[in-house]
Amino acid sequence: MRKDYFTVKGLGESELIIQKSRFLTYVNRADSEQQAQAFIQEIKSQHKSANHNCSAYLIGEHDSIQKANDDGEPSGTAGVPILEVLKKQGLKDTVVVVTRYFGGIKLGSGGLIRAYGKATTEGLQASIIVERRLHLLMKVSVDYSWLGKVENEIRNSTYPLNRIDYAESVELFLYVPVLMEEYFFEWITEMTNGQANIKQHSQDFLDFDI
Repeated sequence: MRKDYFTVKGLGESELIIQKSRFLTYVNRADSEQQAQAFIQEIKSQHKSANHNCSAYLIGEHDSIQKANDDGEPSGTAGVPILEVLKKQGLKDTVVVVTRYFGGIKLGSGGLIRAYGKATTEGLQASIIVERRLHLLMKVSVDYSWLGKVENEIRNSTYPLNRIDYAESVELFLYVPVLMEEYFFEWITEMTNGQANIKQHSQDFLDFDI
């Protein structure tokens, strides 16, 4: 399972005018091909009168799913340039749609490749790029007498607190970066004089703006 990777936080948009043609770029995260296709269809439905709605997406840890669509532009002049920008910037689980309203001046193959590449780059610049880092969700169970100290220490630490469950004992759920679990165990054990029960609950990705 991947430990960390770069993607977009959510929807990003930009607009570019080249030789009177209007290029509207839409960027979004897509964790599956179904999500990517749904986003593409959503943009197409918003711009039914556009000359072209070209798109590309990369999905999966090893970019196992990657598609490019020229949507009527000359082969290789739109979808592939969009895809190449995504690869060059090292983004994963990302879909891009570039909508073009033709302005009456033909750009030629080279001009189209540059235009779609630039439109994609500007769309990504208008988006929030995040690093998704794999964390372990740890469950720390302690007696109620330890709650005040443990909760205070955790809230003042770098470990994000997920939630607290009040049951027979207090269960605090917090995120620990992968490869930091040994240090975390030692920290909690020392804090509670060995009175805490520590277990890994699950694995989750957390987003960090870059």
